[in-house]
Amino acid sequence: MTIIKKYQAKISAIHNTIDGVYTVELESLGKAFKYEPGQFLHLALDEYDPSGQWPESRCFSIQSAPGEALIKITYAVKGQFTMRMQEELAPGKEVTLKLPYGDLFSQGHLKKNTVFISGGTGITPYLSLFTDSGFSSYERPVLYAGFRNKEMNLYTDQINAACKINASLEVHYIYQDQTGILDIEKILDASDKKTSFFISGPPLMIKSFKDYLSRQGMRADQIKTDDWE
Repeated sequence: MTIIKKYQAKISAIHNTIDGVYTVELESLGKAFKYEPGQFLHLALDEYDPSGQWPESRCFSIQSAPGEALIKITYAVKGQFTMRMQEELAPGKEVTLKLPYGDLFSQGHLKKNTVFISGGTGITPYLSLFTDSGFSSYERPVLYAGFRNKEMNLYTDQINAACKINASLEVHYIYQDQTGILDIEKILDASDKKTSFFISGPPLMIKSFKDYLSRQGMRADQIKTDDWE
């Protein structure tokens, strides 16, 4: 059983190379972070009072591999909470985290010809697996990563690191302004239909891709989604 722990953390760095998209690095001020690839956390901006209720928070996929000193998350400014993050977060600011949550990669799945499909920042939970040493156990995994344009792809360094851990990783970047959106029909046609499919991204994309795979005869246990939002 996963034990959820609270961590007092400090913002170590914030990277903002694209308007409205931020990558945040967080340092624990106490015990080391403990989580598995594919899990997520709750981040609270307001001070946590142990005698009261947990403050308003938001879930974020953990982008860094277990064992790294810092936790990394990426968020896009879309609502009131992320607008607060944009305004209030700065290096040195303290926040409270609760983690870990989720079981994306601890669910039983095939590790041969595994297909990973992501839209936008939906790639982040995959990176926590791809940059972990355990990723070497996968045989010929395939990533289809869709972005609005090349500038939105902030993850090439981590993908390059993943390719060093597992040289059989096949990577396909799909840029909407060049070749259109991710095409689940084409992805399925090019894939091993007996393997496991992971889908992460906007909720509508997850639903439509999952429904399509189901209609094509994929079993429910072959389709894994990161749709905790």
